[in-house]
Amino acid sequence: MALSQKLRQMIALLEGERDALAKLDLERILVCAEGKSAIGDQLSDDYGPDAIDDECRGLLDAAQRMNAVNRKMRNLIAANVQSRLDALAGTTRIYATHEAPVRMATSPARSAWHDI
Repeated sequence: MALSQKLRQMIALLEGERDALAKLDLERILVCAEGKSAIGDQLSDDYGPDAIDDECRGLLDAAQRMNAVNRKMRNLIAANVQSRLDALAGTTRIYATHEAPVRMATSPARSAWHDI
């Protein structure tokens, strides 16, 4: 299969992944991830930088941009889920990336109770 066809398949998977992320369709997200991995392996095994012509360069740039957008969407979803889990657990992460979550008291009375 030609490089341009493989890149078009990758773009189709990236479009499907974006749609799945928007719908939070976990099964489809996983299918797209597996497909991207398989096509990525084929691209790295079968083609090198010398195989890229102007058409393929445009397709490659489009795929890279789409992948970056999808990565940002995944990160936003993960951050949203983390903040909801933290709220449920009564913890919050204030500008901390590697520190333990800060335990928030729900009321002064509860805080006083825990100090006893």
